[in-house]
Formats: sequence, C-alpha cells, structure tokens
Amino acid sequence: MTADLAKAPKAAPFQITDPERIPAARYYDEEFFQLEKERLWPHVWQMACRIEQIPEIGDWIEYKIFEKTVIIVRSKDGIKAFHNACRHRGVPIAQGGHGNCKKEGFICPFHGWRWNTEGKSTFVYGKHMFSEQQLDQADLALRPCRLELEMGCVFINFDDDAPGLRESLGPLALGLDAYNADKMRAEWCYATVLPANWKIGMEAFMEGYHVMKTHPQLQKKVPILYNSMYGMDTGGIGLPINPNRTIRENIEDQVGHMALLSSGMAGMCHAKDVAVAETLIDVDLPEDPFQAIMQWFGMVNHGVTQAGLARGEPTPDLNKIAVETPVKAVEFIFPNYFLLPFLSSMAAYRIRPLTAETCLFELWSLTHFKEGEEPPVVMEPTFLPHDSPDFPEIPRQDYSNIPLQQVGLHADGFDFMRLSKDIEGLISNYQRIIDGYITGVEKEKLSQAMTQLAGNFDGPIKDLGF
Repeated sequence: MTADLAKAPKAAPFQITDPERIPAARYYDEEFFQLEKERLWPHVWQMACRIEQIPEIGDWIEYKIFEKTVIIVRSKDGIKAFHNACRHRGVPIAQGGHGNCKKEGFICPFHGWRWNTEGKSTFVYGKHMFSEQQLDQADLALRPCRLELEMGCVFINFDDDAPGLRESLGPLALGLDAYNADKMRAEWCYATVLPANWKIGMEAFMEGYHVMKTHPQLQKKVPILYNSMYGMDTGGIGLPINPNRTIRENIEDQVGHMALLSSGMAGMCHAKDVAVAETLIDVDLPEDPFQAIMQWFGMVNHGVTQAGLARGEPTPDLNKIAVETPVKAVEFIFPNYFLLPFLSSMAAYRIRPLTAETCLFELWSLTHFKEGEEPPVVMEPTFLPHDSPDFPEIPRQDYSNIPLQQVGLHADGFDFMRLSKDIEGLISNYQRIIDGYITGVEKEKLSQAMTQLAGNFDGPIKDLGF
C-alpha cells in the first residue's frame, strides 16, 4: 500500500453532511456501531475509575469497554494500568471488579502464574517445561495501558500515539484545576442500563432546551431564566431577574431553584450550599434589580467559599473562577464523560455503549470534604432499573424520555434529527468528531476540535477545522 493510499479517508456510513441534521441510523445501525468500536473507542481517553477507589498499595479495580478489560492498580511506584490478560493463555488475571493484591499479586485462575503490582512476572508453575525464549522477563511482563490522572480520576487510552488528555481538554483543564476537581470525593453512585444507544443517552445532557417540558419544576420556579434562554428572542442569554417580582422575591426564587437542583441531583447543587444561600435572603442590596441580583450571586459564591474553608474543605474561590477560568454548569469531556459543576460541588456522568441500542449509564455526586473526614469510598454503583422511582428526580425525568426517543428513531420517514444551530450545537460538534475518527482525520486535528467542546453546552454549531 502506498503512503497516499494509507492516508486516504475511510468510508463512513450515515456521515453528517449537514451539521444541523444528524442521520437517525447512527443511533441503531449495527455497521455504524461496529465502526465506533473499531475506530473510535480504541483511540480516546476514557474515565476508568476514581483515584480514591485505589488508596493503598495493591488496591486494584477493573475497567471494561466491550471485550477489553484493564486493571488499574496502585503500586509502590504509583498508579499503573495493565491489560487484563495472562501472558500464558490469555485468561483475565483480575476478576471480581476490585480487590487488593499486595500480598500475593495477580494470580491467573487457570494455571496459577503470578504478577506483582508493577506487572512483573513472579511465578511460573513448571517453568522447566518451557523454552527459554517463552520466559523472557520483559516479554512476560503484563502489558501496560496508557493512563493519565485528571479531576480525581484515572483516564486510560489504548492508543499510545493519541494526543494527551489535557491537550484535548484545552481551556477546560484550567477551570477544573481551579475548581480543585482532583480533591473531590464521591458521596454516592447510581447506575442503570438504558434501552438506548449511548449517544442518545448523552445528548439529553448537552442542552437545557428540554427543561421546560422534562423538568417542569425547574421551569416553574424561575420561568424568566429558562424562557429568556429558549422561549424568547434574547440571543440565548438568560435573564437573572424577573422584573415583575421584587428583589427579595427573585432571591427567594433563586434559592428555591437551588433547592430543587439539590433534591433532584445532589451534586448539581449541594445541600450545604443551599444552606448558605438561605442565610443571604435578607441582605442589603442596590436598588437596581440587575445590580442587586448579580451582587447577590457574588455574595453566594463568597459565602459558599468561606463556609467550605471554615469546615476545612479545599473549596475553591468561586468568584475568582467566575472571572478568570469560568466553567459551564455542564461540561462535556469527549467521548462519554460529563461534569456538572455548581457552586462547591459537581455531578458526574459516564455513559458506556453495550450494544447498538443499549448503554450503561453511571452518575456520581461529588463534593469536597475535610481531610480525614471523607465518606466511605464508593467502590460500586447502586444498580437500579432505568424506570426505578429510587433515582433522584432529575435523572428519573430524563430517563423517562431517553428510551422513548430510541423507539421513535425507527419511525418510518424519520431520517434525521434537526438541530438548532444556536443551542444544540454540542450534539453536532461531538458527532462530527466521531465522524473524524471513523474517516481517519489526523489525531492532532481531532484533539484540537475537542478543545472546542469546552463550554459548548447550550452552544452553537462550530467549524471544527475538518
């Protein structure tokens, strides 16, 4: 094969030709799904686990994506990742999800071969029966998998030549650093299998346009906020105050909105932050309504920061972040991880494909704690049926729509989704990056395109440069 042919673009079924129209078959076609498995997932950064899940030497946890399985382990030299396969006959050497192997190492259940936490072979049963070349230590060592530590998580990538994770995050990396995201801990984790393609599972969280119908309790509490972003021609800028209500009534509405976010999803607005906001309902503010509400938000940011620091928590300076390294209320990290920062805390979502029309959806509540007062480590999610009433209200409402949408995509005559160029652009942008992987766009161009996803929630369709 000549060099020119090797660089020739690959074919892509159902490729996006109009960025405002996403072909429906991308969400259920088996050939397209297989191309994602072959050309996308082996080359992208994937959130594999939280660092707090492996605090001691020998602690390990398994990450799975399709047929691939990776062990993330804390060794005496730091955190490492290895492909989970015995170097003898390929049997996975770590099973059961998580554990500690400091004492005995990883032991293959088939023939008993062993490896330590550094991936070095430590025991071969009947080694006299093997040729010398089969027992070369370098060749017997567990095969490493590339990893990076960010946001309190371990990210892995099967592609040793892929650009680094921070390079792909772009300006978002600085915002998350300032947020002390690496110091957050999980309070809880839920999981479910959704009867929907993994992309459908994600796209409900790429815009707030659905709030009016899907989350009516939020729309009702601060209608001017959502209507000004989606229901009126104001350029997509949310109005912070309702001119038909007094300043105090507006503040009460904002606190009520925070309380609904808190009860609906915890990490999206932590109860400890709502408690701070409640103490600031009766404060002296300017007579101008817009100046008053903006000053009030600054007071909440300051109050939350100071309250957290007084508790001994590594709470960031929220007003400084707002000015210097702002982050959106929803930030998407390609290809399948979300962070939803609000005041001191965050929610996090990870969506993994299972089949062309099913996915595993996990969600966390994350916040800061005083050192030494962290909650027990959440090692496994609480699994629930997707229609369980035990989910928090907000994801429960979202999960009611997602399976219905998957069914509707099969309707006769429904050939594509039609997107708003102004506020559903994130859907188009990340989908076209998927096309870039499938068609063989240069890795550096793909990484640069990913940086444009930062702050793109409720954002426009962009020129990705390919």
